[in-house]
Amino acid sequence: MNNLNQAGRMGTILAAALFFMIACSEGGSTQSSGERPRPSAPVTVATVVQRDVPIEINSIGNVEAYATVPLKSRVSGPIIAVHFQEGQEVKEGDLMFTIDPLPYQVALKQAQAQLDRDRALLRKAQADLRRNAALVDKNMVSHQEYDQLKATADSLEATVKADQALVENAGLQLEYCAIKAPFSGRTGTLEAPRGTLVKASDDNKSLVTITQIQPIFVSFTVPEQYYGPINQALAAGQLSAAVRTSGSPGESTAVTGKVTFLDNTVDVSTGTIRLKATFTNKDRGLWPGQFVTVVLRLGVQSGALVIPNQAIQTGQAGTYVFVVGVDSKVELRPVTVSRTVGDSSIIAQGLKPGEKVVTGGQLNLVPGAQATIRDQDETVKGGAVK
Repeated sequence: MNNLNQAGRMGTILAAALFFMIACSEGGSTQSSGERPRPSAPVTVATVVQRDVPIEINSIGNVEAYATVPLKSRVSGPIIAVHFQEGQEVKEGDLMFTIDPLPYQVALKQAQAQLDRDRALLRKAQADLRRNAALVDKNMVSHQEYDQLKATADSLEATVKADQALVENAGLQLEYCAIKAPFSGRTGTLEAPRGTLVKASDDNKSLVTITQIQPIFVSFTVPEQYYGPINQALAAGQLSAAVRTSGSPGESTAVTGKVTFLDNTVDVSTGTIRLKATFTNKDRGLWPGQFVTVVLRLGVQSGALVIPNQAIQTGQAGTYVFVVGVDSKVELRPVTVSRTVGDSSIIAQGLKPGEKVVTGGQLNLVPGAQATIRDQDETVKGGAVK
C-alpha cells in the first residue's frame, strides 16, 4: 500500500514537470515568432521642381528631297559629251550633256536661207505694188491686176513670218543639244553614257537624275486632335520642328526647321495629318530617304511639375510614386502623369513643388517604411530637343 502511494506521488511530480517544460517551450516559441523591426531602406531621391516645359509632339519623319528631276532629251541624236561625274554637285545652268548638234546646225542654215529668199521676193512684190499704185489712178493698170499684185505681196509677207518661226524653232532645237542643270543639286547614276543614241519621243528614258538637298524637306504625321493648335501656330508663323542628326559615333546634333506645309485633308485610315518642315541642311546632315525623329513644338507650359521618369511606378490602381516625408518615412502617393518629355514626367495631380520622390530602391519600400537617403538629385534633367 505504501508502495502504491509513493508511485502516485512520483507520477504527479513527473506530470507537473512535463507541463512546465511544455509551457516554457511554448513561451519561447511565441517570443521567437514575433515580428522584428524592418531595417531602414537606402534610396535615391529627386526633388519635385516647377518650371516651364515645352509642349511637344514626337513623331517619326522621312527626309524628302526639295526637288528631284530626271533629265531627258528634247531632241534626238547621239550623246557626244558628258560634262559631269556620277554623284557630283552641280549648279544651276551647268552643262550636263551635249547631243550631236550638226544636223540641227544644218537645219538652222536651211531655215535661214529660206527666210532670206522669201524676204527678197517680198521686197520685189512690195516694189511692184508701189509702182502700179499710181498707174491705177491713170487707168493704165486695171484694178484686177493691182489686186493680184497686192495679194502676192501680202502672201509673201505671211510666208516671211512663217520662215522666221522656222528659224526660231531650228535655233531652239540647236540649243536643246546642250542639256543643262535646271537647279543646283547632286547627280545620281549616269543612265546614258557618251555614245548613247537618245530620242526626243522616249518619255521613259532618263539621262540622269538631279536631286536638290539644300534646302530639304522632312515629312511627318501627327494625330488629328492636334490640328487646332498646329493651325493656329502655323498661321502665326511660329511653328517649328526639330530633328536630331547623327554625327560622330555616339553623338547627335539637333537642327531646327520651319513647318511650311499642312496637308488639306486628314488621313481617314490613320487619323493623322501630314506636315512638312523645311531645313537649310547646310551641313548635309539630312539625306533623302533617311528616317529621323521629329519634335514638333506647339508652345510652352508654364509652371509644370516635373520629376524623373524612374520615379513613376505602376500598380493595379494606376501610377504612383514613393514620397519621403520630413520624418524620413515613405508614403505611397497616387499621381496623374499628363505627358513625358524625354527623361522627365509632367505631373498633373498628386505632388507639390519641393517634395522628394524616390527614384531608386523602390523594391525595398512599403508604405510607412523608414528610408535612408543615400543620394539626392536636385536637378531634373529635361528631355526637350534644344
